[in-house]
Amino acid sequence: MADEVGSAPQYDEFADEFLDHARDGFYNAHYDRPACLELLGSVSGRTVLDAACGPGLYAGELVDRGAKVVGLDNSPRMVELARDSVPAAEFRVHDLADPLDWLPDDSVDLVLFALALEYLDDRVSVLRELRRVLRPDGALVLSRMHPTGEWLRHGGNYFEPRVVEEVWSMGWRVRQWLAPLEQTCAELSAAGFLLERLREPRPRPESAELYPEAYARLTQEPAGFLAIRAIPDPRD
Repeated sequence: MADEVGSAPQYDEFADEFLDHARDGFYNAHYDRPACLELLGSVSGRTVLDAACGPGLYAGELVDRGAKVVGLDNSPRMVELARDSVPAAEFRVHDLADPLDWLPDDSVDLVLFALALEYLDDRVSVLRELRRVLRPDGALVLSRMHPTGEWLRHGGNYFEPRVVEEVWSMGWRVRQWLAPLEQTCAELSAAGFLLERLREPRPRPESAELYPEAYARLTQEPAGFLAIRAIPDPRD
């Protein structure tokens, strides 16, 4: 298998199913979204770039909290869904492999980059571009698959970055990068960021009754996601 994911919009063909799944699903609604929103902090009156916005689920919560949201995704169908569900935000189809040439330097207060890092082949270039549009006192919040959990699932050499292809339980086929945590930290540093906070989230307590098995697992094992808040390095 070639060591690249490519820029095809993988989620486009199951975008509608994903929206139905992620709106109230355990991993998205009770696990990743709360963790990312907590790391973003107060967003009222602030401009947030929702990079890889998907169907607008994060954007909707950000708008409800008073943010001005600009979102992008490389899936045209995801962008359609986001526009339908969050008309107060601005969305566009954009491949993060291309420069954000429609956004000026220092033009956003916060960047949210949820569960998309692993689909990028040149992660440092993308992170540098996010750093460029971020104001000096802003922050980037990203989440990714927990590398330990991915290694436990896939085996092999934990320290060797590689592309895997798999079919998820919903029947969705995806290609993504596996990479150790130290590589993500190094890529953030190379892009001009300082790591401010790293979280290994636990599910919201109210999800215990709805999803008892998943809740029990993710309160004891590094089998899900992790989330990072990074700030622009003033020395950069």
